[in-house]
Amino acid sequence: MILSYLAGLGASLGLIIAIGAQNAYVLRQGIKREWILPVVLVCAASDAALIFSGVAGIGAAVQSAPMLLQVVRWVGVAFLVTYGFFAAKRALRPGSLRAAEGRGNGTVWAAVATVLALTWLNPHVYLDTLVLLGSLANAQGDGRWAFGFGAVTASALWFPLLGYGARSLSGFFARPAAWRFLDGFVAVLMASLAAMLAFGG
Repeated sequence: MILSYLAGLGASLGLIIAIGAQNAYVLRQGIKREWILPVVLVCAASDAALIFSGVAGIGAAVQSAPMLLQVVRWVGVAFLVTYGFFAAKRALRPGSLRAAEGRGNGTVWAAVATVLALTWLNPHVYLDTLVLLGSLANAQGDGRWAFGFGAVTASALWFPLLGYGARSLSGFFARPAAWRFLDGFVAVLMASLAAMLAFGG
């Protein structure tokens, strides 16, 4: 069982550590020190729900419903393009950390809604968690739930580390040029992810 747990931990870390729309948003919230706890809780809880669903076998049902993934795909493309547009707009009008905090999402509900959209409107999250991790878990036989708990542990460790660890960068991001770099990077990342979703099949 411990080997299955460690396999799940390693597989999940390998999938979630790569920078993506969700991680970029958690990083930005951490730097701003704005609504970090609810954001990381939503990320970890969403991953847990998807991973355990995959272990339970729902991934097979998702694979058999390509039209559903297509709908999620194009809504996700629209959301990423919009999010990237606003990041580019911020990059063209950079401010200090104080100014960035002042023009942030504002409320906890807006922050939660944004991270929910970045998580659940990304069809790759279903392929990574429901399908890939679900398939790897079920290959473990009796150890599949231990694998699932290992994968969930990875998310529970990674998102708080990213969100609260980013706070140490707040001094650097007190400079307008640093925010211009971050928002420019986020804009390019969102545009790239949107293009990958739109044209990647």
